[in-house]
Amino acid sequence: MTRIPRQSDRVNLEHITVLLIDDNLQALDILSSVIQGFGVKEQIRCSSAVEATEVIRRRPVDLVLVDCAMPEMDGYDFIRWLRRETPAPARQTPVIMLTGHAAASGVRKSRDCGASFIVTKPLTPTVLLQRIVWLSTDEREFIQSETYVGPDRRVRNMGPPLNVAGRRKGDLSTHVGVALEANMDQSDIDSLFKPRRVAL
Repeated sequence: MTRIPRQSDRVNLEHITVLLIDDNLQALDILSSVIQGFGVKEQIRCSSAVEATEVIRRRPVDLVLVDCAMPEMDGYDFIRWLRRETPAPARQTPVIMLTGHAAASGVRKSRDCGASFIVTKPLTPTVLLQRIVWLSTDEREFIQSETYVGPDRRVRNMGPPLNVAGRRKGDLSTHVGVALEANMDQSDIDSLFKPRRVAL
């Protein structure tokens, strides 16, 4: 993603291309208006994730905003496809998933399919812009393994990047964190990984 220059409290998004994906045309219109209000000059609107895959195959984008619940191919499947089936740098494109149901299981599912951030609906422009700015300064590693492809998910206690509004008092430094509890000794670690019989 193009780095977003920050001068005092102003951000410049006019040089990025944003792909918007939502099967609800009214929601897509609202999202488009919000993104236009941020100064984005180039946005591509898709009413299905299948249509969006064709866009990604044809051209690069800097940011994707995708609804989680869609017929045929939902947002989760779209992100899995993007992360696993496209070549770099497309597979590393930042993705913000939009959801109307922020249950813990849905948030985990979004995180585990490779979303960069999750934003709840109805959208608040301030929150969405804040997440876009966070992504522009995001230094998380991009992980590629057999079971997961996407930004490093180990950010539970780190919060937003350093020196960005929104950090909580208990957030750990992104560089060096403090121990939250005593280290386990090797025998305790080994006992966690030993196979055990399961009562059926």
